[in-house]
Amino acid sequence: MYIANEARIIKESSHGYDLIPIQDEMLSRREVELVGEVNADSVNALIRQLRYLQSKDPESPITLYINSPGGSVDSGMALYDVKQAVSCPVRTVCVGLAASMAALLFVSGKRREMLPHSRLMIHDPLIVQTGGSALKLKAISDDLMETRQIIARVIADHSGKSMEEVLAKTATDSYFRAEEAVEFGLADRIVTSLD
Repeated sequence: MYIANEARIIKESSHGYDLIPIQDEMLSRREVELVGEVNADSVNALIRQLRYLQSKDPESPITLYINSPGGSVDSGMALYDVKQAVSCPVRTVCVGLAASMAALLFVSGKRREMLPHSRLMIHDPLIVQTGGSALKLKAISDDLMETRQIIARVIADHSGKSMEEVLAKTATDSYFRAEEAVEFGLADRIVTSLD
């Protein structure tokens, strides 16, 4: 018997009742989640979970639920690399919004599913710092353009679209409803059950 209690659940066993974090129960079912900002803390926690699940069973799939506005490109690319490197197939499920870096993480799933009212948003990377000398601004601009190409290549590789098609979409904030995401190759299917 399970009784929800905020972020913990009461689990009944032959030894009595235990109060455990719901994330532990999800982890036992090989489910992890990216909720909120993509940053060093959220990504490092997910990397540890993916590596742990691979060590327990290197072949069984892992489900990554995503509801995130995006965030750090460097942190997101670290999670992308680990997600691609683990031997377990990682299924991604968009349960609200997967925007910016979170969209890239969603799109790169082995099996990509969206709930009916979820959305994706892709765009070019943003400048997070400004000011300084002309040389400093040029270096920032050059790095940003290189990052733009890397992100577009990842999206193109996982969507089946050309670099030109992806760059045209990422030039502005491009939102996709679930049906549109499937049509553009960013998702595989729309699901109404999370089984």
